[in-house]
Amino acid sequence: MSTRHRARHFHADGDKIVCDVCPRDCRLADGQRGLCFVREREGDAIVLDTYGRSSGFCVDPIEKKPLAHFYPGSSVLSFGTAGCNLACKFCQNWDISKSRAEDTLASDASPDAIASTAEKLGCRSVAFTYNDPTIFLEYATDVADACHARGIQAVAVTAGYMHDAARRDFYAHVDAANVDLKAFTDEFYWKQTGAHLEPVKETLRYLVKETSVWTEITTLLIPGLNDSDAELHALTAWVREALGPHVPLHFSAFHPDYKMRDLPATPPETLRRARRIAKSEGLAHVYTGNVHDAEGDTTFCTGCGAKLIERDWYDLLAVRLTDDGRCTACKTPLAGRFDGKHERWGRRRLPVRIVA
Repeated sequence: MSTRHRARHFHADGDKIVCDVCPRDCRLADGQRGLCFVREREGDAIVLDTYGRSSGFCVDPIEKKPLAHFYPGSSVLSFGTAGCNLACKFCQNWDISKSRAEDTLASDASPDAIASTAEKLGCRSVAFTYNDPTIFLEYATDVADACHARGIQAVAVTAGYMHDAARRDFYAHVDAANVDLKAFTDEFYWKQTGAHLEPVKETLRYLVKETSVWTEITTLLIPGLNDSDAELHALTAWVREALGPHVPLHFSAFHPDYKMRDLPATPPETLRRARRIAKSEGLAHVYTGNVHDAEGDTTFCTGCGAKLIERDWYDLLAVRLTDDGRCTACKTPLAGRFDGKHERWGRRRLPVRIVA
């Protein structure tokens, strides 16, 4: 199938075409590509050259995205393309996100083929992940529409670095998102990612306050860079005040990779400290990731404190929820998306080949 697909969200400015997808505002002469590498000017338009092509497909547990309050235990068909609109020195998927399209993309897959495969495999959702779906917006939204036609949900795993019009376009097709809030200082964003904090905050405010998209947040804690008590208090206080206390927040462990191999991995105690701070700031649902931590894996009732969802890594050990997502003991509702179908996909990872 053709991979050069006319993009949305651009405008002419003199002899340049400006990409309006994200705040980088790449100004392109004919034949030039944006920083993401996959959006290229072709004549008087911008084209996406990864439409219909993927870096690979895999069935994962939904908890791996991570989403703890979105159909727990269900399986999700995950895929990405190539490229990224951020330049994170600590990228954990750099072999995909930092690669050039021709180096990485091997799987041809139409939106309908992806939806059909997810249906055949019994997946509750399809996730745009591994690299940021912001840069393959047109492909992702077409996949989401094909999935919705088959009763399958669409999930975005993203850094949230988008302009408003593209943001509204994209999330009109999405059911759930995990947004990386990489730190809570603009200095970190600029020095470590080449981006800025405020557009990410705008995305989070928009998702939680203006849409029905189920939203969770992940912060990768990097020793000495974004894990101070002061920054963690500021970040978690903002989440409570701007978004509300019931938005789940995941603190995840960093491991040395890409251009940041000189720092140590995040100690488990750092994640537990961050969780304590977040709870002290009034957040109801705080999780720890990339470490073995039974308490940090568990979902607790905000009414009576009961363990509603007990997990061991990605395995569900017990679920104490009614079909409509209430505590079976005190009937307090749990924020999220639940329907009583508590599946047990567990920690399996199943590579998949899409057949058109």
